[in-house]
Parts: sequence; structure tokens; C-alpha cells
Amino acid sequence: MLKQILQGMVVGIANIIPGVSGGTMMVAMGLYDKLIHSITHLKSEFKQSMKLLIPIFAGAGIAIVVLSKLFEFLLDTYPIPTNFAFCGLIIGSLPFIVKKVKGHSVTIGKIIPFLVFFAIVILMAMLGETGGKTADVTFGLINVIKLFFVGVVAAATMVVPGVSGSMMLMLLGYYDVILKTINLFVDSLVKFDMAGLMQGVGVLAPFGVGVLIGIGVIAKLIEFIFSKAEIHAYYGIIGLIVASPIAILMKTNWSGVSVFTIGAGVITFGLGWLIANKLGGE
Repeated sequence: MLKQILQGMVVGIANIIPGVSGGTMMVAMGLYDKLIHSITHLKSEFKQSMKLLIPIFAGAGIAIVVLSKLFEFLLDTYPIPTNFAFCGLIIGSLPFIVKKVKGHSVTIGKIIPFLVFFAIVILMAMLGETGGKTADVTFGLINVIKLFFVGVVAAATMVVPGVSGSMMLMLLGYYDVILKTINLFVDSLVKFDMAGLMQGVGVLAPFGVGVLIGIGVIAKLIEFIFSKAEIHAYYGIIGLIVASPIAILMKTNWSGVSVFTIGAGVITFGLGWLIANKLGGE
């Protein structure tokens, strides 16, 4: 249970940071197949599915609510060591994924999904360099509908390995406002500020419903793909994972680079690798 909560926290932290993929972290932690199965078989295997989903989603929720401010601070103050830690987490997951395709011959048909999904991540990183303007989320029917569909899109990109849901929110112009609303909601909850709580609910409720529906829909699609072309799908995921550290480093603020920050980055990379090895696997 504790291990699964910690795994969920890693996934939650990944979904906070633009350029880092929550789906990739699920793969890194050895959770991806089991999570997709639990979501798509929730009705038929309710008890078994909830045993996995509750601690994972609880951990992710804790990370998003409690650690969002911390990681905002770390990325602003120590961007190089922080991003190196995520690179270590991602690269440390590769041995677990490579095992999935071990024993299968390498063919052009398998290399193609590797290259396609590698290119998708790099392209997303290049597009992500230009953040969108902050969206209007004042309460109203049109904005509620927009928030719902933004939640659907964000959930789909959060689940797909290698694609950053937070980066997609940034491109749509909703990243800053969603993160600030989460922080506002937590602050209002601590202070028992009902006006702040209602304002937060007005934004987070339609967005959250969209996220839940989006996760269910994309999980069904991913399960279908794996049932038809499992090895090819894993080659695509390997392409996503290999490209992700490159994408993260492309988006890193290098203005404060020095011998010290690079040295700290090497250490945090090693820590990330170690965490991936401890929390990863079956």
C-alpha cells in the first residue's frame, strides 16, 4: 500500500511539471499495464481494481495538492538539478520496458512506431516553448463546458506515455490558472474561506469530471491497441521514454548553469535512477 501511494505521488508530481509525462512515470514505476486494466475492468473487477486505483490516485492527489508549491519553487530556483532528477527517473525505467520486448526480433514495422513517437515528444517540447495566454475561467456555462473538455484533453495526454498533460494545459492556456486555483482552494480550505472554496469548486469540478471521463476513454483505446499490437506499442513507448529526457532538457532553464549545478544535477540524476529501480518493476 505504502509503495503504491509513493508511486502515485511520483505520477502526481510528473503531472504538475510541464514537459514531464505522468504516463511515462506510470511505465517507469511498472504500473502502466495494471492501471489501464484496472480502469477498463472497473465494473467487472471492482474490488481488485479499487485496491490499486485508490492508493495510486490518493498518492497522485496528495502530490498535486501538497507538493505543487514546492515543485514550483524547485523549478524556479533549481531548474537544472530538478529536471535532471526526472531524467534519472525516466531513463532508470528503460530496463523494465526493454524486458517487455526481449526475445522479439527488431523489424522495420517495430522501428517505425519508435521513431514516430520519439518525434512526437520532441515536437511537443518545441511547441511547448511558447506558453499560451491565461484562459478566462470566470463562472459561466460556456467556461464550465470549456473546462470540462480541457479536462478530457488533459486526461488523455496525462495517460499517454511521453506526452505531458501539463504541457498540453500550458499550450491551451489553462496551466497557470489550474495550478493557481488548486493552491487557492487549499489555502481557502485551511482558512475556511467559503468564497475561495466556491471559486475553486467552480473551476476544479468541471475540469475534474472531464479528467475522469478522459482517463476512462483513453484507457479503453490503449487497451485495444495493446490487444492488437502489444510489441509494436511497447516500441512506441520506448521511443517516448528515450525522447522524454531530451524534451525535458530542451525546456530546462540553463541560464544559471555552473559546475555546481551540473554536479548537483548528476547527483539528483542518480537519485532519480535509484528511485526508478526501487519503485519500478512488477
